[in-house]
Amino acid sequence: MSRSDVESKAGKNHGPEPGFKRLRFTVAYCGTPWRGWQSQEGGGGVQDELNTAIRKATRIVTHVQGSGRTDAGVHALAQSAHCDVPDTVRMSTEAWAHALNACLPLTIRILNVEECPPSFHARFDAIGKTYRYRIWRPRMLSPFEADRAWHVYGPLNLDAVRWCCEKLVGTHNFVRLSANRGDMPETERRQRTEKTTRTIHRAEMRETGDLIELEFSGDGFLYKMVRLIVGSLMHVARGREPKEWFANLLTDPSAPQSNQTAPACGLYLIGVEYSTELYPFLSESKRE
Repeated sequence: MSRSDVESKAGKNHGPEPGFKRLRFTVAYCGTPWRGWQSQEGGGGVQDELNTAIRKATRIVTHVQGSGRTDAGVHALAQSAHCDVPDTVRMSTEAWAHALNACLPLTIRILNVEECPPSFHARFDAIGKTYRYRIWRPRMLSPFEADRAWHVYGPLNLDAVRWCCEKLVGTHNFVRLSANRGDMPETERRQRTEKTTRTIHRAEMRETGDLIELEFSGDGFLYKMVRLIVGSLMHVARGREPKEWFANLLTDPSAPQSNQTAPACGLYLIGVEYSTELYPFLSESKRE
């Protein structure tokens, strides 16, 4: 059984063992050198580095659980995670952040640590996420944007992109704008619409100098969903398909999936949202 399966079976109400307390971390990382968030056989995941840093700093063996996975090369400004540590560890939250950052690679930083209720679960309690995608427009890619943005040079119909972003807002079946993670046959995934339906609360495009930034907030995102949305938007912007083609991706779940996947390098997890009614401590602590 994989670690993700273990986490799923544990459920949202599975708290710390007796004698343990739960800590919540806000983590930023540059995804370029890593194989994604998820722990990997042989290492290389951000999760692996955090587990190792805790062991180096405190000699505690634990398993950090995140709000969700990010793919290899995807960045995070405020990933949310938690782990359980013995009550006997008396370190302050500031000392935890300092100790872990001293043991982590410079491409991974702990921004904030806080004690949280034992019922809190970084993954199962998340009620929303925000992602940003960065696109570099000039003919020459800046060396400071390598692996930080998608280089898209040439004419773009940005009015069509704005039109498509308006169509994204709302509740849709995103089966054609997501990928099969491999945990079930595609025929079954297509039938289980509850697994592929998500609500997008906000979809915006901004032009800032040489950059285009696309930002999406929603109640959840499927595997490669944001990258497929962005790739499909750019397909329309380049004039390779009409904007109605994009709208059809949202309204006709029976047709083939989009195959326009934007590269991982431009994608950033901006923040994870939780209910401050269930967890008032979040309104008093450093928010993502």
